[in-house]
Amino acid sequence: MNRILVIAEHDGRRLAEATARAVACAQAIGGEITVAVLGAEVAEPARAAASLAGVAHVLTFAAPANAHALAAVQAPQLAAVAVSFSHVLAPSTTFGKDLLPRLAALLDVPALSDVMAVETATRFRRPIYAGNAIVTIEAGELRPILATVRLASFEAVATGAAAAAIEAVAVPPELPAHTRFISVTSQDSGRPDLATARRVVSGGRALGSAEKFQLVHELAAVLGAAVGASRAAVDAGYAPNDLQVGQTGKIIAPQLYVALGISGAIQHMTGIKDARAIVAINKDPDAPIFEAADYGLVADLFEAVPQLIAELRSRGR
Repeated sequence: MNRILVIAEHDGRRLAEATARAVACAQAIGGEITVAVLGAEVAEPARAAASLAGVAHVLTFAAPANAHALAAVQAPQLAAVAVSFSHVLAPSTTFGKDLLPRLAALLDVPALSDVMAVETATRFRRPIYAGNAIVTIEAGELRPILATVRLASFEAVATGAAAAAIEAVAVPPELPAHTRFISVTSQDSGRPDLATARRVVSGGRALGSAEKFQLVHELAAVLGAAVGASRAAVDAGYAPNDLQVGQTGKIIAPQLYVALGISGAIQHMTGIKDARAIVAINKDPDAPIFEAADYGLVADLFEAVPQLIAELRSRGR
């Protein structure tokens, strides 16, 4: 029987939805699912992991050294237990992309990135060439199979009625010290997380400035949506890098994606190809994004969007 280890992503209080999506991939593989939770304070995220549907066990690695998710510190701890599993999965986020390659190096096995579909326990599909082609990978007898999970391709598993057993793992007293946490800068907008949001409003370079980009935030607030941006908008300084959507940003699959002043370059479209509905507002009728949009409006966004916001507010949104 397959034994699958899913590495949890959390902030010390809340378990990231990315973990529940990685568990969904584990369910597609089939087998006994264990979730590993590393941190200084792990009680809350461990309980949340234990309640995820399909999870049989939760392993906790509680230590002050795990207060911050440093791959150099956490990878050796995971390597010690990973050898007893057939698969090790992590979300394809900054956290997972940082941790899994280091773990693979310690285990001397290759790592598969961005798994988007499971065919068998050893055969997977992943995108290449900016999502323009899908390749099938056969892992064969390789064990453990290490992979990051493309979040846009899996729905989060539900919270189950029963709770899995939680077991504490002894953390070695000597851990790598050559990597140290200095600081972290983040913005708490109070809006849904861009990577897993069901609604996203994104702005492009056509907004013209960081001040005018606030129009994107206004529409997002009315819709209860996350805010995104094209690379051009990020490079121009209109929005921070963590809001970038596309090949070199976040790959997302919201129920609704609203693109304001975004032309639709292939690198951006790679990041939203799994969106259920795409709405585009652009004054250029030849903008490539209209080829992929489910609903398109050729208009000046500075006229159309305020009208849209006013109409939504009049309807109690």
